[in-house]
Amino acid sequence: MKRASLFSLAFLLTVLSPGLPAQDYPARPIRVLVASGTGGGLDFVARLIAPRLGEYLGQSVVVDNRPGASGSIAVELTVNAAPDGYTLVFMSATSLVHSMLVKVPYDILRDLTPVSQVAAGPYVLLVNPALPVKSVAELIAYTKANPGKLNYASTGNGSLIHLATELLRTMTGTDMVHVPFKGMGAAYPEMLAGRVQMTLVILASGFPLMRAQRLRALAVTSAVRAKSAPEIPTMIEAGIPGFVVTQWHAMLAPRGVQQAVVERLYREIVRTLNQPDIASRLATDGTDAIGSTPRELAVHLKSEREKWGRAIKQSGIKVE
Repeated sequence: MKRASLFSLAFLLTVLSPGLPAQDYPARPIRVLVASGTGGGLDFVARLIAPRLGEYLGQSVVVDNRPGASGSIAVELTVNAAPDGYTLVFMSATSLVHSMLVKVPYDILRDLTPVSQVAAGPYVLLVNPALPVKSVAELIAYTKANPGKLNYASTGNGSLIHLATELLRTMTGTDMVHVPFKGMGAAYPEMLAGRVQMTLVILASGFPLMRAQRLRALAVTSAVRAKSAPEIPTMIEAGIPGFVVTQWHAMLAPRGVQQAVVERLYREIVRTLNQPDIASRLATDGTDAIGSTPRELAVHLKSEREKWGRAIKQSGIKVE
């Protein structure tokens, strides 16, 4: 009896050990910490895929919004979570940029395990229609002829829109004035009044004002034209080679999660994204399904950090 009890204990420890084979994963619900509040683009994608992903995994996928500090709260909680695949973080480019501008107790590339880039949405360059420009080339020419007279809106100092516009400014050699807002809800009235003449904004956010012709769209920032707005050229087509900026959404796990767990999550994410109804909902929102491999996401994160590192250095942006 004693030997049987010892055997049972050994078996139980084997089953519970996080470092052992993951063929039974998942055995309980999975928590996805979303690095934003409810209602935004990141939250929309998380809540869209969670039920189907849970169906394919055979366990509930629980969306747990942890907003604040540009996503660093959710990221830090995941970094400190057990590496068993039951706590994941769903984060965006904003979280990566924030970690480069302020001191945080983690390194995203070092302390998290890439699972998959789930989706990505381009920004669109919008101008007030009163501005006498109808293309990116005309905008650049106008700005160079009127240095320091064009104001551009962002969602705050150090935000991705701020960095992206500064990248545009340095790549084109133009002089524009940054006007930060707490969000596009506060920026749009100033844009419509003409006190701020230009902004980059997530394509889905700009749709209503673009289609009502209250703001003019000049270009999207993706590598190819957006499926939801194929009439708008890319920044590359508009004459700015290499200018690609997207607000991407990626799933990551704590460092040390077993490769078998990562592969299972990746496969089911891709399976979810391949469903026509999911892809259609994303496209309607101006977002493309990606479903990259863990390796591709790792390469993407490294490339993004290098790109934004250069932009931060060239622009001299600092966040207190």
